[in-house]
Amino acid sequence: MSSKLKGAKAGYVLALFTLSLAAVLVVTACGASNRNQGGQANLSGSIEIDGSSTVYPITEAVAEEFMNTYPDVNITVGVSGTGGGFKRFTAGETDISNASRPISDEEAAKAKESGVEYIELPVAYDGITVVVNKENDWVDHLTVEELKKIWSPGSKVTKWSDIRPGWPDEKINLYGPGTDSGTFEYFTEAVNGEAKKSRSDYTASEDDNVLVQGVSGDRYALGYFGFAYYLENSDKVKAVPIDGGSGPVEPTAESIKNGTYKPLARPIFIYVNKKSLERPEVKEFVKFYMENAAELVEEVGFVPMPESEYQENLNKIE
Repeated sequence: MSSKLKGAKAGYVLALFTLSLAAVLVVTACGASNRNQGGQANLSGSIEIDGSSTVYPITEAVAEEFMNTYPDVNITVGVSGTGGGFKRFTAGETDISNASRPISDEEAAKAKESGVEYIELPVAYDGITVVVNKENDWVDHLTVEELKKIWSPGSKVTKWSDIRPGWPDEKINLYGPGTDSGTFEYFTEAVNGEAKKSRSDYTASEDDNVLVQGVSGDRYALGYFGFAYYLENSDKVKAVPIDGGSGPVEPTAESIKNGTYKPLARPIFIYVNKKSLERPEVKEFVKFYMENAAELVEEVGFVPMPESEYQENLNKIE
């Protein structure tokens, strides 16, 4: 692993512990060893990014590496959730929006009203991971129908025994993303058949670390969040194989990439304001993102897109 990638990973791990303390983090350069790389160190300016907490680790890692090369560029990365990020992006407040789902028709209409034109760039694959406590020794897998039984609006499931006879007659404590989260929207559409339709009596947070802490501290808990956060915390929580109709499948890089982890595998994106691309620092950052994404995406626990996808993204930028 290169020293640059180690630096990116270190920055990512540090950020995970500080996300709950600040809604917006300013990524700072961690060294000047590469400041004169390519003779471009005089590039300056600022870039405003907000949105998905799922996509955040990738963008944070890229931003850190970029600022090692261009220390006079200041990049601010927010974590207000996909929906929250799109609210700012479609109003023209940010240059780039991290998104764990595609932009909605309503959001696209708001962007048009504001005169915001944008480019959609897929950056990685993710798999929404259903997790339970490490001490949970009764759940071997869950079907999509069982997930729907648990999470649908008006669900009558209050105990584990309500899901399957023989499971503990203990209250099931649920943890999941907040309603501004793209993960919430994708999960509810994939499982319940309609985005944002979900029971509301669960512990919700835009900060996935809060969800990890909740499930890891409660034997009878169940939650869901992005695959990278599961990998980062696989010593604290246990992933549940999901049966989407062809038998139980564990979330792995391979099952996410080949689509067998269904219906919870998905692409994740960044959206770039076309007007912002006219600024040299933004265009150079987005190009740098696509040129280094495959390596950095894997480094922070996601599944890279095929190289042809990143090349296509570069073509869109140009």
